[in-house]
Amino acid sequence: MTAIQDLFKTFAGKHGLGAACFICIAVLFWGIFLIILPQLAMLDYSFRFNLPAAQVGGVNDVYTLDNYAYFFQGNDSTVNTLDMGILVRTLVAALFVTFIDILLCYPIAFILAHSAKGVAARMMIIGLIVPFWVNEILRAFAFRVLFGSTGLINGVGMSMGLWDQPVDFIRADVALYSGLTYAYILLMVFPIFNAVEALDRNQIEAARDMGASWWRVHWRVVLPIAKPGIASGATMVFMLTAGALAAPQILGGPSSLWFTQLIYQWFNESANWQRGSAYAVVLLIVCISFVLMMMRVFKVSIGEIGR
Repeated sequence: MTAIQDLFKTFAGKHGLGAACFICIAVLFWGIFLIILPQLAMLDYSFRFNLPAAQVGGVNDVYTLDNYAYFFQGNDSTVNTLDMGILVRTLVAALFVTFIDILLCYPIAFILAHSAKGVAARMMIIGLIVPFWVNEILRAFAFRVLFGSTGLINGVGMSMGLWDQPVDFIRADVALYSGLTYAYILLMVFPIFNAVEALDRNQIEAARDMGASWWRVHWRVVLPIAKPGIASGATMVFMLTAGALAAPQILGGPSSLWFTQLIYQWFNESANWQRGSAYAVVLLIVCISFVLMMMRVFKVSIGEIGR
């Protein structure tokens, strides 16, 4: 509490009491009404029976663990390998997309921070941002057209003789992974850029003068500085990828059911908000636990990510 008061006083001293109060009210409104209360409502739903509207609030409307038990056992009291397998596959896919984004965005962020200057840097930033003016749904459909059997990639590949007949990129999930990788690329580029920008260029030059190769310079000098930015970007990309719905619906093949699609089915097709809430809580807990575990493995703290 003292730290929050000190932060408020510092902010008020720089920007005025009115601006400080407005920021505090906005943050409290955002945190309480848009995050905490909806999550508490969903948590409450997850421990309820799916009852007709007339029975809600009656003697049968009691708390239960049946919705969570269904995730682990299903209806026949055997291990629910189907739903748990879909959850594991979703997490593995989200991890894969996050790893690809790191590989793509690290060199882009480094070039933006220490190589590109003036017009070149501005053009790179504009080139990254402008495509995201297009709605996410439209971008997903654009990827479906691009990777379709009569799309540009198949057309170019067959015209060059790389393959004789159209490749089913949709069924192979190539379109899905490409679309998800592209969808969250900015959330990886800018955290890494903010971290790498703080690196003193003289440290790189000193390492080069001592005979270090480029890969060793990045491994021993740049990556330790970039690690908080990588962790911040990876956290956002992983959580959003695991919770994506539009891209899996549009770009996913017939056998690539996403866990969020299961949640959607419980909420909208089965009209079972209680079970859908339980599945959503399971996804939230698993994702947060996985992120915290990775932070512990790579020795990155919340404070470092916040910077």
